Amino acid sequence: MSAAESQIFIVDDDDAIRDALGWLFRSRGHAVRTWPSAEALLDSGEIAHCGCLVLDIRMDGMSGLELFGWLREHSHTLPVIFLTGHGDVPMAVDAIKQGAFDFVEKPFNDNELVDRALAALTMHREQISKRAAVQAIEGRVAQLTQREIEVMERVLAGQMNKVIASDLGVTMRTVEVHRARIFEKMGVRSAVELAQVLAARK
Repeated sequence: MSAAESQIFIVDDDDAIRDALGWLFRSRGHAVRTWPSAEALLDSGEIAHCGCLVLDIRMDGMSGLELFGWLREHSHTLPVIFLTGHGDVPMAVDAIKQGAFDFVEKPFNDNELVDRALAALTMHREQISKRAAVQAIEGRVAQLTQREIEVMERVLAGQMNKVIASDLGVTMRTVEVHRARIFEKMGVRSAVELAQVLAARK
């Protein structure tokens, strides 16, 4: 994860809360940026650089819930922590069911909020790493020819070379060549490693 993606974004239309939260996270050594409204954040075009969004659930204009819905509609998977008043808890719980990371009630405990934000950043970092790994694997698979894919499927099914050769109507030597090329392109040394690499896509 880049330094930009490790940033904590805070969106709250209460100046005092926004300033206090900015100071809180900076005092703990974390990169943080603050926004007075959901519209201001979206207009900035900076949302892709956010690692964790701390979001007031009720705001003038676009609410926190509406911003959360917009993020999901546009396939943004960054973790969202809602700041809620007591009466907003049912809404926050419903948002969690829809994929929000957590909610923290006002007045909040500083340490609790920082801990939840750091947990959200860690989760986001792991998700980014996993997506990158999956993309790398998909890139290797894309290098395989159609015949190599046919051989790979049979190797993964546990078929012996002679059985694969018979199924495909080729010689055992041809299967051995294909098998070696598959292993080379996929960066593995055995069928077991190949299965493990492909399983990582799930």
